[in-house]
Amino acid sequence: MKVFINPGHDRKYDSGAVNPNSGLREADVAANVAELVVKYLTAAGCECLSMQSDNLAPTGVGRSQYGDRQGLTVTETANEWGADVFVSIHCNAFNKSAHGTEVECYGGSEGHRLAHFIQNQIVDSLGTLDRGVKSMPQLLVLKYTDMTAVLVEMAFIDNDDDADLLANKQDDFARAIARGVTDYEQSL
Repeated sequence: MKVFINPGHDRKYDSGAVNPNSGLREADVAANVAELVVKYLTAAGCECLSMQSDNLAPTGVGRSQYGDRQGLTVTETANEWGADVFVSIHCNAFNKSAHGTEVECYGGSEGHRLAHFIQNQIVDSLGTLDRGVKSMPQLLVLKYTDMTAVLVEMAFIDNDDDADLLANKQDDFARAIARGVTDYEQSL
């Protein structure tokens, strides 16, 4: 299975949400977790490509093929590469008290199935509040990908308890996301 991993935002231009107390940045957490997800999926036999932002060249398997194609957007790169699955990794933020995990998908499709597998793995592994799987067809990374696609909101970075998990349990999040992908693959 070819898995495209998209860590949300980017470290240089758009850090995403930031915890107001610790300064923990979404882009950093997403990049760290994505790197680990790629490691675990590669060990499980998946072919992976990772690209954090439309501003950056992709990394991982296939880099030489796409390294000079910085003009491609994340979704164009995933589509051109022929990914079977697209996983965008993010941290949620709202009002400093909201907490938990949710996975978003385009609609009632294979993305919905993949989302459930990942959601269940994260909630079971980390004990986060299960905020459910949500249909979000307006999200560009879901709308413009040709393959099964999800956006994982691991936890709320502006909630101090969730931020502690995001800072100190990145390997656990990565393992759970990777297991969700392989659970999906085995269900096909």
